[in-house]
Amino acid sequence: MSGAQRSMDAIRAWCDERGLNLEAIKTALKRQHIETPSWGYGDSGTRFRVFSWPGAARTVEEKLADAAMVHRLTGVAPSVALHIPWDRVDDWDALKQYADELGIRIGAINPNVFQDEAYKFGSICHPDAAVRRMAVEHMLECIEIMQKTGSRDLSLWFADGTNYAGQDSFRARKQRMLESLAEVHAALPEGKRMLIEYKFFEPAFYHTDLADWGLAYLAATRVGEKAHVLVDTGHHAQGTNIEHIVAVLLDEGRLGGFHFNNRKYADDDLIVGSVNPFELFLIFHELVSAEQDNDEPARSCAQQVAYMIDQSHNIEPKIEAMVQSVINCQTALAKALLVDRRTLTQKQAECDVLGAHRELTAAFELDVRPLLAEVREDMGLHPEPIQALKESGYEEKIARERGTSGGGSGGYPGA
Repeated sequence: MSGAQRSMDAIRAWCDERGLNLEAIKTALKRQHIETPSWGYGDSGTRFRVFSWPGAARTVEEKLADAAMVHRLTGVAPSVALHIPWDRVDDWDALKQYADELGIRIGAINPNVFQDEAYKFGSICHPDAAVRRMAVEHMLECIEIMQKTGSRDLSLWFADGTNYAGQDSFRARKQRMLESLAEVHAALPEGKRMLIEYKFFEPAFYHTDLADWGLAYLAATRVGEKAHVLVDTGHHAQGTNIEHIVAVLLDEGRLGGFHFNNRKYADDDLIVGSVNPFELFLIFHELVSAEQDNDEPARSCAQQVAYMIDQSHNIEPKIEAMVQSVINCQTALAKALLVDRRTLTQKQAECDVLGAHRELTAAFELDVRPLLAEVREDMGLHPEPIQALKESGYEEKIARERGTSGGGSGGYPGA
């Protein structure tokens, strides 16, 4: 008997012993949806240098083609987020049709309100009403793009903040921000959402206007029901308990989505699950718990969460890095689905501290690779996506066709 068979037998035995439905778990894994970012397929770098990679996507069409390849390999990455104006085209109907032909769709639309010279002192918090107007008009343009592409989510990140005490009024900036967001919210058609992202620091270093989940939650609740909080897993102070934030936002019905990445020190934008896979598992545990619970609004909220990757692949092969990111999300979900929640809840009620902890960590320590391989084979896919990528010759093909750019000075085209 092979190691994979032994591991799969162990998974089946685990489910049988705990009354878990293995087929239902496999169905949930097949339904998983991880959105990849267009900007993850092009050249990127640190603030000191943009590094070139052979075959890196140069146009939005090439980005869509690469995203489609990731979806073909994994089966669970059917959409790609766009960043405007980086991905702006003249004919959105044609781009949407091209995505359809590739077997994917266009996902969240991300406005850029941080790179123009006008945004040096902020965008929607800027003291100058003309600059705030410029930012709002760009977001309204992005809502029009959402209508044309069939996108559901307007994903908002702001670089607004200050570098020195006394530079501006905190309260005035908050009021300007809420006024601008309210106007954008009012323009959202039914069925569309606004996801408000936050960031602990950078590029502002004295204060950031949307510095944490509480400020993003405040903004969302103030501007309307279509506004939700977006959690970027790299946008927190060291030691922050992200899974606790996720649980609270789920319970409040205001968790809109994720930007998945990993960090060691700050907003490192490393491959999700590469530094702290236990944290990623705990996040998915909270999401699965809410989705399987009968309590509202947490259950409904969990069913609407957008799972998006936001990473800067500076030294890694672009396609392989994205495939690995999706695999890591699949792995975290598989382990979270295998938690024996009935026993865990019982031990929690009994205040069995270590018993509850062991129940959770036992699922985390399971080898789910054979389970994921079996799920992929059920979907008609190669059981090992990285191996399939290597065998496909896709990376070599695009390297020959696209060549290598010249790189450039510092900058990362992502938020």
